[in-house]
Amino acid sequence: MLARVETPFLSQLTQEEIAELRSRAVTRHFARGATIMHQGEEPGRVLVIERGRAKVTVVTEDGSEVILAFREPGDMLGELSALGGARRVATVRAIEELDALAIAARDFDSYLEAQPRVALVILRVVIERLRDADRSQVEFAAHQTLSRVAGRLVELADRFGEPCDGGVLITLPISQEELASWSGASREATSKALRDLRELGAVETRRRNITVRDVDLLKRLVG
Repeated sequence: MLARVETPFLSQLTQEEIAELRSRAVTRHFARGATIMHQGEEPGRVLVIERGRAKVTVVTEDGSEVILAFREPGDMLGELSALGGARRVATVRAIEELDALAIAARDFDSYLEAQPRVALVILRVVIERLRDADRSQVEFAAHQTLSRVAGRLVELADRFGEPCDGGVLITLPISQEELASWSGASREATSKALRDLRELGAVETRRRNITVRDVDLLKRLVG
C-alpha cells in the first residue's frame, strides 16, 4: 500500500491568492536544525515554506520522538492550531536552510475572509493528510518492517528523488534513525531491512545518502 504524494498547498492557489498572502506575510529564515514550531506551544503564526525542507515530529508519553512527516516548498505549517486555537500538536524542525512566509494568526483569519476559496484548499490538504495517516496505520499493522521501509523509500524517491546514473538519488538528508522512526520500526530492524534491500539490488546506501536502484522492486515488496 503506497502513500499518495501530497500536493503542496501553495501550488493550489491562484496568482491573486498568492499575491494577497505575500502582502500580509513576512519572510522568515531558519538555519539548518532550527526549531520552527514547538509541540505544546500556544498557536501563533502560520508558515508557508518557500525554500528548504522540514520534519514534523511528536514526543510520545514514553519520551520517544516519532517522525510524522516531512514538509517541502509549498507546504503550510501551523494552520490547524491557528484556525482551532489549540496548542500545537507537533514540533517542526528545519533539516536544511529554510525560508518561509510567516503570517500572524489574526492576519491569517483576515486572509481567509478575503479569499474564501483558500479555506477549501486547506480543507482538502487536511483531508489528504488524514487519509495518508489512516493508510499508514493500516500499512504498519499489516506489513513487516521490510515492506514498510520499502514503502517509505518509494515515497522519498517520488517526492525528493533526482535521476542519477543507474537510479534515483534521494536528496532529502535522512538518517537511518529518522527512517526507522518514520517507518514505525526499531533502528536495528530498519538496518536489517536496508541490508536486505542492498543485497536485492534495490538500493545503495551511504551516510545520510540513499540511491534507489530498482523502484519497481521496492513497489513489489510493498505489495
